Amino acid sequence: MTTETIHDEVRARYAAAAIQANDGGCCSGSSDSIGGELYSALERDELPDAAVLASLGCGNPIAVAELHEGERVLDLGSGGGIDVLLSARRVGATGRAIGLDMTDEMLALAQRNAAEAGVTNVEFVRGQIEAIPLPAESVDVVISNCVINLAADKPAVFREIARVLRPGGRIGISDIVAEDHLTIEQRAERGSFVGCIAGALSFSDYRTGLEAVGLVDISLTPSHPVADGMLSTIVKASKPLDAKPSIDLSARQLPVAESGCGCGGGGCC
Repeated sequence: MTTETIHDEVRARYAAAAIQANDGGCCSGSSDSIGGELYSALERDELPDAAVLASLGCGNPIAVAELHEGERVLDLGSGGGIDVLLSARRVGATGRAIGLDMTDEMLALAQRNAAEAGVTNVEFVRGQIEAIPLPAESVDVVISNCVINLAADKPAVFREIARVLRPGGRIGISDIVAEDHLTIEQRAERGSFVGCIAGALSFSDYRTGLEAVGLVDISLTPSHPVADGMLSTIVKASKPLDAKPSIDLSARQLPVAESGCGCGGGGCC
């Protein structure tokens, strides 16, 4: 599959999920997703029904991200906004939560969910996780919920994560990871049953990819199986305090959802 066909397939899948959730249907109960079941009743009660129904993740990154008041959080592949909205509540009025997604229907749904929840310290940005449309060293925490396994160019995703993180910043990611003994062909075969359109990385490849972009304190902790040899995994890492400055791509245009960002301006950072 080419990068373009992978993006098209992911976009089509999540557009359909957004439409279903917006109509009150549950798209998180399929065999390829645990979805809203991974969030506590208290977390679910904080949010509009559509945000929970649109959850297609394999974990709960909010439970491991250890967010603090005043932090800026970026959610890669933010979907209907469940993790953005929960993050925004935890970082408080002095913090900010940013959701990045390439699917217009999901962005529109997330905007509605934010408005319904009365959460204002959020932004939703249109773009791809292989080319994050945010300036270098602009966020404290990167989270993601079962999205990086969908990426067509995972090394590019890791480079972008390292670029946008401030020195001392960290990641708290839930993702599907393959056991090291599986071949690429076996991963692809199993991945077709759990939505890994572009194929999941192995544990060793995931660690190597994070190390290659300079991240440290890396841990990959399996939480539950999703297929034979494929595990939902909590991924943590941090950017060293003495990391060299990242290339500043702040001039990159910041595409936003048509309804605008939560900040009310024409840009998103």
